Amino acid sequence: MTTTLHVLCAGAAQELVKALQPALLERAGATVGGRFGAVGALKEALLAGAPCDLLIATDRMIDELAASGLLRGETRAPLGRVRTGIAVRSGAPRPDVATPEALRAALLAADAIYFPDPARATAGIHFADVMRKLGIHDLLTARFRTFPNGATAMRELAACEAPGLIGCTQITEIIYTDGVELVGPLPERFELATVYTAAVSARAAEPALAQRFIAMLSGVESQPLREAGGFEI
Repeated sequence: MTTTLHVLCAGAAQELVKALQPALLERAGATVGGRFGAVGALKEALLAGAPCDLLIATDRMIDELAASGLLRGETRAPLGRVRTGIAVRSGAPRPDVATPEALRAALLAADAIYFPDPARATAGIHFADVMRKLGIHDLLTARFRTFPNGATAMRELAACEAPGLIGCTQITEIIYTDGVELVGPLPERFELATVYTAAVSARAAEPALAQRFIAMLSGVESQPLREAGGFEI
């Protein structure tokens, strides 16, 4: 009988987890029952008692949940750092976003702006704050197209054929989404570089298996895969 490893995973690491599922099945006879999304939603799910053997979230959230006894802090392992970037549909003009002034102009010129949940998603919260600092948040509200996580935001951006679209989320989610292209990271003044970390849940049904999968996710073998997907090791 195949064992299911229950993983709560931030969207930034979704494709990494999926890419390593065949290896986990081959080596341990286990499949991944994954729930992917904004880190705020994952925390809510964990607190509500959702099945969880392994959590992948921001390093800060791992710290918080380990301190409260919900995660086994000694099992934590970083996967790498992910920056937040700007995206457009494949083939669309690529605006200049290298400076705050250029980013402001690019956003003001866009007809619709795609990004993850500004209340619960790491990149969404940050990007909304960037627009406030640029003094354009309230001007652009009617153009916002927000979604539960960055992966969904990028898929919806790719699927819309209207001109004048722009998006923002973590670079891993941009790279892994067919139909969108990375324009570049946010300007240095607004850079968000988030370390993602994995840890075993304190109530894990399969703690040994979870620890084994963490070793696969964070180890040398998967480093090329992580780097190709936008993780900075």
